[in-house]
Amino acid sequence: MNLSPDWCEVLRRHGWHAVHWSEVGSPTAPDKEVMSYARQNDCIVFTHDLDFSAILAVTQASAPSIIQVRARDTLSPQFRSLLVDGLRQFEAQLKSGAIVVLDQSRARPNGPTPGKTGC
Repeated sequence: MNLSPDWCEVLRRHGWHAVHWSEVGSPTAPDKEVMSYARQNDCIVFTHDLDFSAILAVTQASAPSIIQVRARDTLSPQFRSLLVDGLRQFEAQLKSGAIVVLDQSRARPNGPTPGKTGC
């Protein structure tokens, strides 16, 4: 809910299936519900909220993968390119369970998801 639904169209244009939480769940749903949906539907959580990475770490779950945004202007053309490049670069790790951090200028793995190999 903390990133624009416009991202879905950006991701779809590049060949990925994307759904905004507002299309499938309640805007007031707890983060655990979002995580459960993502895990059950083999989704990657793309978020600006640090809570999702924390939930993954605390629960030692192996899924879902998280793309953690650490930038302010998330809809700029430069950030869009960074995301697309990061998804391509870390695609294998994201499929197997990982946390990838995107900041203003780069994408980097933030270590493997607990219980998984990867980044």
